[in-house]
Amino acid sequence: MSSEKSDKGLAIHRRWLGEDHVNASLESADDFTRPLRELVTKNAWGSVRVRDGLPLKTRSMITVALLVALNRPHKLKPHMRAALRNGITREELREMLLHTHAYCGWPAAVDAFRSAKEVLAETAKTR
Repeated sequence: MSSEKSDKGLAIHRRWLGEDHVNASLESADDFTRPLRELVTKNAWGSVRVRDGLPLKTRSMITVALLVALNRPHKLKPHMRAALRNGITREELREMLLHTHAYCGWPAAVDAFRSAKEVLAETAKTR
């Protein structure tokens, strides 16, 4: 999987979601899922997230809001952790999630707040 885009993608993926998360993702890939993992690394991470047009903090805010809208809780927590790592404050996270209720509905916002509480509790323990 070595190419300039793949290498850049892997680097930003590690910075964004952390070594443990990325390593687990790579290790769990098998012959069936590896091609998808390679496309995601090369395209989503190596082509889109490395662009200069938006800072990582803004990209994190967009990603979290989209994951709330799409109801993807398994992806939401890691990206909330990444958002905090990319400079989102606790207050900004709360305001983002409050904002999502108007567009995504109360059930999505309530679930997102539940995930955020867990992530914030984990983060508080590691500080």
